[in-house]
Amino acid sequence: MNNKGVGRWQPAVILGLVALVVVLFWALVAQKMATGKSGGAVMAARGEQQTYHWKMVTTWPKNFPGLGSAATNFARLMNEMSDGRLTVSVYGAGELVPALGVFDAVSSGSVEAGHGAAYYWKGKNSATQFFTAIPFGMNAQEMNGWLYYGGGMELWREIYAPFNIIPFAGGNTGIQMAGWFNKPINTMDDIKGLKMRIPGLGGEVWNRAGGTSVNIPGGELYTALQTGVIDATEWVGPYNDLAFGFYQVAKYYYYPGWHETGSTLELIVNKDAYEALPADLQAMVDTAARMANQDMLDEFTGRNNRALEELVNKHHVDLRPIPEPVLRELEQIAHQIYAEESAKNPDFKRVYDAYMEFYNGIKNYHRVSEQAYYELRD
Repeated sequence: MNNKGVGRWQPAVILGLVALVVVLFWALVAQKMATGKSGGAVMAARGEQQTYHWKMVTTWPKNFPGLGSAATNFARLMNEMSDGRLTVSVYGAGELVPALGVFDAVSSGSVEAGHGAAYYWKGKNSATQFFTAIPFGMNAQEMNGWLYYGGGMELWREIYAPFNIIPFAGGNTGIQMAGWFNKPINTMDDIKGLKMRIPGLGGEVWNRAGGTSVNIPGGELYTALQTGVIDATEWVGPYNDLAFGFYQVAKYYYYPGWHETGSTLELIVNKDAYEALPADLQAMVDTAARMANQDMLDEFTGRNNRALEELVNKHHVDLRPIPEPVLRELEQIAHQIYAEESAKNPDFKRVYDAYMEFYNGIKNYHRVSEQAYYELRD
């Protein structure tokens, strides 16, 4: 009796179990397919939100030693720190926009970022010049102190805000050289009629002293000096000047760089592009810019002396100081221009007052620290 019951019900039980397994199998398949589709959509959406590509244009030739290093370093750092979520392609002067078209390209949003120098844009607002260098102004260490801890960065961003640009410090050359000349400078009379490539407020001082200033992109300077389009040029310092070969077309190399005493370069970012980034990528942009800023100063500090030795000892460059009476007269002219421009442009006056307040304070401290030590060791 029991054996017959089992035999009678066994096929039905087996069929039922098979049917149940089939139903469960297809239910799991359907669930997996649905999960896969929705999961893929989520991942695609996340990828779209978190992956960005920026174009950065510069005022320098591509891969240019020294000045060009900050843009390259920034791009490398962003790619590494973000693990590829924000990649940056760097374009040299003339590849996408002209050397002096960087500001407008970033402002319009045709590119996301740029690298150059704020004093190139004095036509936008004369106050921009403080954020590169002013004649007889602060050195690199003091500029960084003012920008990061003295309110300078906040002023810089206020000045650039109408142009839809966020500026960052993007490198510093340290104090520069006064430039390359084909005639000696002994008195103020030697400046009269001298056509020199010298931008920013230094150029205005040069004009007031009787010379003629011109603003030519770096890539054109050698030929301009060689062909007599200009009589003299300042560029940066021994490291970059050696790379440009100016010793081949000019006889005298003057110091110190009264016009650029601690030249800060800038990394500028389109405001809309920056604000489109998530907070962590914005923090990476801030950090990468600051790292690139310090790295450039370190590089120039490390390489300038060897380059100067080569210029003097191998290429027999005539290295000369600008006579102190000439420097003092140029300084007087500079302060006259500051007063006149302050009366014309409220932004200039506001930044100038803040700059000088910090400068006068830090000079007092450096008189008993840096300066005192330099005098001791020399």
